[in-house]
Amino acid sequence: MPERKRVFSGIQPTGDLHLGNLVGALDNWVSMQEEYDTIYCVVDLHALTGVYDLEGLAKARLTTARMVMSCGVDPKRSLFYFQSEVPQHAELSWIFGTLAGLGQLERMTQFKEKADRSGQTLGLLAYPVLQAADIAIHRVHAVPVGDDQTQHLELTRDIVQRFNHRFGEEFPVPERITPKVGARVMSLQDPAAKMSKSDPDPDGRVNLSDPPQLVAKKIKAAVTDSGREVAYDWEEKPGISNLLELFSFSSGRPIDQLAAEYRDQGYGTFKAAVAEAVVDRLAPIREAFEGWSEGEAAAVMADGAARAREMAERTMESVRKRVGLR
Repeated sequence: MPERKRVFSGIQPTGDLHLGNLVGALDNWVSMQEEYDTIYCVVDLHALTGVYDLEGLAKARLTTARMVMSCGVDPKRSLFYFQSEVPQHAELSWIFGTLAGLGQLERMTQFKEKADRSGQTLGLLAYPVLQAADIAIHRVHAVPVGDDQTQHLELTRDIVQRFNHRFGEEFPVPERITPKVGARVMSLQDPAAKMSKSDPDPDGRVNLSDPPQLVAKKIKAAVTDSGREVAYDWEEKPGISNLLELFSFSSGRPIDQLAAEYRDQGYGTFKAAVAEAVVDRLAPIREAFEGWSEGEAAAVMADGAARAREMAERTMESVRKRVGLR
């Protein structure tokens, strides 16, 4: 039987996750457990590069972990842990930093965008180098990424290839896995912008912990487009197209089938149907979240970190020898 490929992905400790996290990442994480050896972590070191609630970070880490597991990530099937509890991530990041070109890092789109808002810091500049270490520390074969992370994965591939060329074959060059549906989930109030926790308009996102009445209210109040025809066309009808993707994800039905069924029924009827499907899809997640205590989640994450440290240390023992530190 062929060896299963190993995949890795991380999520920011934002606390209350939203529908965009579920559609764009977490649902894919859950399904990949069937086909791959999966490694997931809450990337709390990455979170330090931006402005964050100092007192709330510890709680946000646990809330994120509870929500990820409530979405279906099974710690018995996937390795799941807090990034900061595996120091080999940071150690490998430093070594990778000696191979990363400054100009390449400065050209990163996310660095330029975030630097304008938060100021230019070494942590922000080196953010994608730590991402590369996150992936390579467990010798990962593939990474699920959306369009906005493609540039970072290409940097990871470049760094891994430079390391292998200079010091010998150590790491696989990771491939990209792209979700088939829902790679982008846009704001309900601005279809030109991604659904985001940082959006100052709370009606632009559906949080996974929102009660059913609030979920339905946000969906029904979503910005739509001119006319009344329901059609999947991101150029002419971005608002409706966004809702069709959410409808398809939540109901499991093809987008073209939904568009044909609701084409002439008007936006009101269409959005009511989308709201019902989304509410039904989130119900088991909210129930599972309420069943996880903070203590139980902390124990699961500690166990995952212990196993991750053992795996990562085996990699670093080899890396240290290759680069001349042993």
